Amino acid sequence: MSRAPSVDGRRFAGISNSGDGEVGRATVFDYHESDGLVWAEYAGGDVRLGRLAGTRDGGRLSFRYVHVSVDGTSSSGRCEARLEVLDDGRIRSHETWAWESRPGTGESVVEEITGPI
Repeated sequence: MSRAPSVDGRRFAGISNSGDGEVGRATVFDYHESDGLVWAEYAGGDVRLGRLAGTRDGGRLSFRYVHVSVDGTSSSGRCEARLEVLDDGRIRSHETWAWESRPGTGESVVEEITGPI
């Protein structure tokens, strides 16, 4: 696998999620990256407002996330992600996550989207 390009300025949406995850197809992430740091804002679907922050090492991201759900509850957790470059040049992220504020773990996939949402 070739090294994935920067995620800076790229927009991603949920493709799949397992367990009791709250990220879905309507959840959109706006990523930023600089000097080994990654962060994003996200919202949509079951998530009213979310933020993540972490680091990048090659094709892997490691971050913590916190969000407020549409029902008003807040949750936080951690995630390890492996980036994949698709044939068309977009990025797909394969994620393994765990809540820290409540029980639960799972796996999700988010994929870069282009054009209007």
